[in-house]
Amino acid sequence: MEKKIEIKICIGTLCYVMGGSELQLLAEHLPEKFKKRVDIIGSTCLDYCLDQEKYGKAPFVEINGEVMAEASINKVIDYLIKKY
Repeated sequence: MEKKIEIKICIGTLCYVMGGSELQLLAEHLPEKFKKRVDIIGSTCLDYCLDQEKYGKAPFVEINGEVMAEASINKVIDYLIKKY
C-alpha cells in the first residue's frame, strides 16, 4: 500500500485572499493516481505568513509537513508528480 499524502491548505485570511480559496478545488484537479492517496485538509492559519523572509509569500500549503509558499493548484500537482 502506498503512503498517504496529507495536504494542509491554509485558509487563514491572508492565504485565502492570496489564492487559498482556489486551492480548495485541488481535489477536482488531482491526477487519478493521487485521488485515493491524498487527504486534503483546510487549516486555520498555519502562521507561515508571520515570517515571510524564512517561508516566502502566501498562500501556503503543507505537504506531509513540507512547506510550499505561493502555492497554486498547478504547483502542488507538479510537486506531487515529481516527489511521489
